[in-house]
Amino acid sequence: MTEPMSPERFQHATDGIIRSVSSVIDGKPQAVRSALVALLAEGHLLIEDVPGVGKTVLARALAASIQARVRRIQFTPDLLPSDVTGVSVFNPASREFSFTPGAVFANIVIADEINRSSPKTQSALLEAMEERQVTVDGTSHRLPDPFLVVATQNPLEMEGTYPLPEAQRDRFILRISMGYPDAAAEALMLRQRDTENPLAAVRPVVTVEEVSELIRFARAVHVAPVMEEYAVALAQATRVHPDLRLGASPRATLQLVRAAKVWAALDGRDFVIPDDVTALLEPVLAHRLIPTRSAAGVHRASDPVPQILERIAGSVRVPLAVR
Repeated sequence: MTEPMSPERFQHATDGIIRSVSSVIDGKPQAVRSALVALLAEGHLLIEDVPGVGKTVLARALAASIQARVRRIQFTPDLLPSDVTGVSVFNPASREFSFTPGAVFANIVIADEINRSSPKTQSALLEAMEERQVTVDGTSHRLPDPFLVVATQNPLEMEGTYPLPEAQRDRFILRISMGYPDAAAEALMLRQRDTENPLAAVRPVVTVEEVSELIRFARAVHVAPVMEEYAVALAQATRVHPDLRLGASPRATLQLVRAAKVWAALDGRDFVIPDDVTALLEPVLAHRLIPTRSAAGVHRASDPVPQILERIAGSVRVPLAVR
């Protein structure tokens, strides 16, 4: 960029991305904001919801709003790990092996219906999501920067699926649900998409270099020691709660703070406040926590984890001075 990133430039760029994605995703501002948080916090996004509510469209709209390399992987039972990571191919002319990159070599990777592939293929993403590299035949290959995996899955249809293991779910900084649109948004969708696909009209509003600048700007947002202690206290409370048999990992604490930095920057602040952390508590932590059998049995009709997190947030002392 020709001039340093400033709060004004950050707001202008992120507002542009949000407007661009929102032109396709009607009536879902929180989902759009969450997708941007995942990108700028250098994390990955898991979208869980029923079919037809716009999971893949959200991922495609975000990708189309950024002038970067985008690849979509349709996860199926016959997908191989080498299809994701790449493979070494023997060249008869040079009598040497050369690496052919797989579909994961892109800035934004859309992993569609990720739970429909085998655990072996799912695990091919673990190194990429954590280390931002893939290792094939003992040689490591760096992935592009920035790098974001947007995975989708249907949590209700379990036939022919392989649930994501805890190690992989822990690598997603946020899990969100789209939900059904309200009546007005659904009626608007019918009018707008009757003759054309709005995705076709989406154009990049930032370059990949600008995205990297936005990431660095958000990374520099100030987190006071008392705010760090607050995030740690929330995470530790999940590890000792009687209704949880698996609490938040240290990775979850780190990602909670990273996401809170982006949340603060999107609100025009250069420091994190408690509201930033509590706003992200459920989307960052809920998919990592496992309730006890007794807690799950009491809430058979719904997931008990959000209510548990709400009680935890109410029990941990909120810091007053945060600067």
